[in-house]
Amino acid sequence: MHLVAKLDDIGKPAWIALTAVSFMIWWPVGLAALAFTIGSGRMGCGCHGNVSWRERRERWRAMRDEWRATRWGGYGAAPSTGNAAFDDYRNETLKRLEDEQKEFTGFLDRLRRAKDQAEFDQFIAGRRNSPPGELSQS
Repeated sequence: MHLVAKLDDIGKPAWIALTAVSFMIWWPVGLAALAFTIGSGRMGCGCHGNVSWRERRERWRAMRDEWRATRWGGYGAAPSTGNAAFDDYRNETLKRLEDEQKEFTGFLDRLRRAKDQAEFDQFIAGRRNSPPGELSQS
């Protein structure tokens, strides 16, 4: 693995170049190189450990919010149209929609939790009602 160590010392550009060259040589080799670089985490886009999809979703939302904040200087702070009344209306509407979205995502999270709890309660009830030694077939 001497080549791998050298490429790791150079960093991502070396792995990208290796993948591109291997695609030019023969596409199956390129696919193998791509799968190796992504799967080994060398490109920073492979497995993220034991992170749930909810945590990944929240990370993406935070990155989106940060991008919006840096792009326009804050939520609803889009460039002015020159009409102050319209700008105020637009900013109020965007803020209201933002709040509604947060409320709705909170509602969906509570709904998912309630469904998960109901399924869990049903599973536990089924386990309690089954004779000892039998495994539940759910």
